[in-house]
Amino acid sequence: MSSDDLDLDAYLRRVGYTGRREPTRAVLEALHLAHATRIPFENLDILLGQPIRIDLASLQEKLVAGGRGGYCYEQNLLFAAALEKVGFSVTRLAARVWYRTQRVYPRLHMLLLLVNVDGSRLIADVGFGVEGLLLPVPFEAGRESRQFAWTYRVVEVAGEWMLQSLRDGSWTNLYAFSLEPQTPVDYEPANYYSSTHPDSRFTRTLVVQLPAPEARVALRNLELITDRGDSVTTRMLAGNDELLAVLAGTFGLRFPSGTRFAYRNA
Repeated sequence: MSSDDLDLDAYLRRVGYTGRREPTRAVLEALHLAHATRIPFENLDILLGQPIRIDLASLQEKLVAGGRGGYCYEQNLLFAAALEKVGFSVTRLAARVWYRTQRVYPRLHMLLLLVNVDGSRLIADVGFGVEGLLLPVPFEAGRESRQFAWTYRVVEVAGEWMLQSLRDGSWTNLYAFSLEPQTPVDYEPANYYSSTHPDSRFTRTLVVQLPAPEARVALRNLELITDRGDSVTTRMLAGNDELLAVLAGTFGLRFPSGTRFAYRNA
């Protein structure tokens, strides 16, 4: 199934976008912000023992019609299809995550490169979750991209490109990537590892996040985190009933009473 099979009208209703449909930078930025702030980053199906399917039909059923969220492959494959339907040229890439780790992980993250958008090259990514982008970042070494309370840049490191975020006056590595194009089938092994391997954080930790220009709100198991860029506050939820209430009220993710997610407390 190609991006031609995407129900673009339904997708745009899901993200609340009513603007123009043309491959310009202004449209790209508006679509990126709309998607990032309307479709939560989440791994809840994994913790319910359900498979993660990344074909376009399944993505539309879950994220668009079903009102759910997803993690990087789900988010960025859907977003890429929408961008192509609008008329953008999209290259799918893979990245190695370096955020808060020195361990060398496989290239398990997906991101997008867009070329010749009003004469510019841009990195788009609506599926990184923590510290993720609200807007595309210029693919230009060292050029800073201020996005409300957060700042990003892309730099060249050891023959690869690194996306970084600015926090407390220091640049933090998020992920490194090359420009080798990926096809949707290239993400199938990575998706399987991420959703089933016991060492994957997505099989161990409940992760939900929804950013907005004024604050990022996230769940890590029962810890509710609000990040405003210059301050971070946390509180622990009382238990599963409050967890389900926060999922519904804060993230728009509704599950039947009594639903239990198989995350580890440690």
